[in-house]
Amino acid sequence: MNVVIIIVVIVVVLLLLLLTTSVRVLREYERGVVFRVGRLSALKGPGLVLLIPVVDRMVRVGLRTVTLNIPAQEVITRDNVPARVTAVAYFRVVDADRAVVEVQDYLSATLQIAQTTLRSVLGKAELDTLLAERERLNEDLQKIIDEQTEPWGVKVTIVEIKDVEIPENMQRAIARQAEAERERRAKIINAEGEFQASAKLADAADVMSRNPTTLQLRYLQTLLEVGGNNNSTVIFPIPIDLIRPFLDVVKAAPASGAPQDAEAKAAEARAQADAIARDTPPDPASLSAH
Repeated sequence: MNVVIIIVVIVVVLLLLLLTTSVRVLREYERGVVFRVGRLSALKGPGLVLLIPVVDRMVRVGLRTVTLNIPAQEVITRDNVPARVTAVAYFRVVDADRAVVEVQDYLSATLQIAQTTLRSVLGKAELDTLLAERERLNEDLQKIIDEQTEPWGVKVTIVEIKDVEIPENMQRAIARQAEAERERRAKIINAEGEFQASAKLADAADVMSRNPTTLQLRYLQTLLEVGGNNNSTVIFPIPIDLIRPFLDVVKAAPASGAPQDAEAKAAEARAQADAIARDTPPDPASLSAH
């Protein structure tokens, strides 16, 4: 009787062992690649999967997106600048059969492909391109890596350059270049402002030349602005046309020797000066009276 009980217990234990080895539960994001006597049989999952003990072997494959951190790579750019670049790649398995059959370890293989592609692509780019055109470089990296991993059933969706480290002397050179560029832009803007201001001043001078009253008003406004400051000396600008007759009289007086002619010319000069100041022609009667 005891022997029968022992045999039953052994049979039950064996059945339990066979049951545990033949029953698998796959989650929604998992698939099972089943090999029967070493040959690819079928793709199972998700849910409950029954296997033939000893005959079947199953390999689990995850279908979720994997975040792959690419270690820092030493890169020499096209213009011979050393840089240390880190990146990240996102990929997922789209064909579980090929991910198991075509490559031994798709995760490690994808990492190695990403590292070599990163050094190859960035080595062909200049430093300015590496710093300013990351989006285009990211697209190139994603396209190249995806083409190489496609036979493995792996789809690379995104590749992003995380950080670019360059030597300190190169950072100082870039800072000086940026400062020189800002100074150049400032000088160009200043020159454009001077050009526009000179054009406006030329237009204003043209308008004032056609209307002497405007020039006189501007002259009075300038005197008002000068007089508003705490100055001890005020300079009144006088047109040379007003004082030129007096200068001519002074130069001609010693040579003529005729006081009457000098007085007449002085009176004529004063009349012309008054006429110019009033912006009216001199009166002939007043000149004849003198």
